[in-house]
Amino acid sequence: MRRDPTGLPGLPDLHRHLDGSLRPATLVDLAREAGVALPDDIRFTPGMGLPEALARFATTLGCLQRPDAVARVADEMCLDAAAEGVTTLEIRFAPHLHLKGGASLADVVDAALEGVGGRAGLILCALYGDDPALVRALVEVGRGRAAGLDLAGGPASDHRWGMADYAGPFAAARAAGMGITVHAGEGRPAREIAMAIDRLGAQRIGHGTTLLDDPKLVERVIAEGIVIEACPTSNVHTGAIARVEDHPLPRWLALGVRACINADNTLLSDVTGAEEHRRAGRIPGMTPALLEAAIVNGHRAAFGRVR
Repeated sequence: MRRDPTGLPGLPDLHRHLDGSLRPATLVDLAREAGVALPDDIRFTPGMGLPEALARFATTLGCLQRPDAVARVADEMCLDAAAEGVTTLEIRFAPHLHLKGGASLADVVDAALEGVGGRAGLILCALYGDDPALVRALVEVGRGRAAGLDLAGGPASDHRWGMADYAGPFAAARAAGMGITVHAGEGRPAREIAMAIDRLGAQRIGHGTTLLDDPKLVERVIAEGIVIEACPTSNVHTGAIARVEDHPLPRWLALGVRACINADNTLLSDVTGAEEHRRAGRIPGMTPALLEAAIVNGHRAAFGRVR
């Protein structure tokens, strides 16, 4: 593998959100153009919890309601990832959250693909609670163009629709050749991970911090080659784990779970792909061999580029 100036191998990052990974200067520029007031500090803080973390995206999304803004951020994300030593990149976002300026789903996806320019795979995100008809529309606009489909965010008691309601659209995505990843088990019960595999055909799981709570599920994940997209810094911010040092990543890898390491949101979590790998390398129980395995897992698990 190619090595970056820090000595780390060329890195993968398969779980990086567009609306959480703007350059700080770009955020200021886009906020000024869009008339969005910025808080003193938009970044996540340890233990803030998932609902508050998700609320921070309202500000960044307010700055990303024009296709040209989406294209700019996608382009800069590819440039920044390359500068970090990331050689396998996937960028994900929910196109339907970028329509207030009058653009269509297709316009927004076109803009993201233009910005990416073939340097990364693009994953379209449905959100927990979305209407299944909207999820199917995402599949249609992504058919032959997006590398994958994700279910992001988290379930809430007031949601009309739950994970099981998305089985049809996710089956259509699989039939269209899109890879499937699902945010599941992010501090929530491990059975959510099993449901993501059973109901949605998940090949990868975002976060999955509670996996070890169910030994039979661990065996299944290993046997079926399900990849866990670990995001340690983000997990501290959402309260899924208390400290990066407590992350189960080394235990997963030692058991044979195909896990990889990801930044999640470079702006909001104030972390790069290279720094996230360094932090993971310092988790008790992590060895050079296990860290190398995580890197290899990430490269091999990529859904691919734009067709």
